[in-house]
Amino acid sequence: MTATSEPAEVTVLPEAGADQGAGVGYQQRLGAKLRAVRRARGLRLQDVEELSEGRFKAVVIGSYERGDRAISAHKLASLAAFYEVPVVELLPDEERSRQRGGDDTLAVDLRRLREQADDPELAPLLRLVRHVQWLRDDYNGHILSLRTDDLRTIAVSMGAPDDRLDAWLDERELLHR
Repeated sequence: MTATSEPAEVTVLPEAGADQGAGVGYQQRLGAKLRAVRRARGLRLQDVEELSEGRFKAVVIGSYERGDRAISAHKLASLAAFYEVPVVELLPDEERSRQRGGDDTLAVDLRRLREQADDPELAPLLRLVRHVQWLRDDYNGHILSLRTDDLRTIAVSMGAPDDRLDAWLDERELLHR
C-alpha cells in the first residue's frame, strides 16, 4: 500500500465556460458529486473496492469521479445502494434543483417496452425500469409511472439531456396514452 490514499489526478479539465459537448461537463460534475459522497462517507477509493468485495474497482470509481468514464443507470443505482444514499443524491446539485414542471411523470407502456427488448438502445431503460419495479415492489402493472428522479437517471445513463427524454420515448411509442 502506498502513502497516498488515491492516485494523483492529472486530468486536464476545460476552462470554466468552455463548451466541449453536452456530456463532458456533466460527467465531470457528476464525478465531482460521486467523489464528494464517497469522501463524506470517509472512504478512500481502495476502501470502496475492499468493502464492496471487488464489485466496485478503485480504478473504475476513480474514472467515474474524474468524469473520464460514463456511468450506467444500473451502476449508478448500485453505487447509491452501496453508499446508502438515494440515487438523486449522486446527481449534480443543479440537476437535483432544476424543475421539470412540478411533479412531472411519464407513464411507460411496459408491454411495448417488452416487445422492443432486443433493441440495444433500450437496455439502460429496461435496467432502470426493472430497478424501479424492484424498489416499488410493483411487478403487476402494464404501465409504470417514472418520476422526475427516474427520468434524470435514465437521461444520465443514455448521455442525453433529460428534457429530450420525453420525445425520445415518444418516438419509440413507449409512452402510455
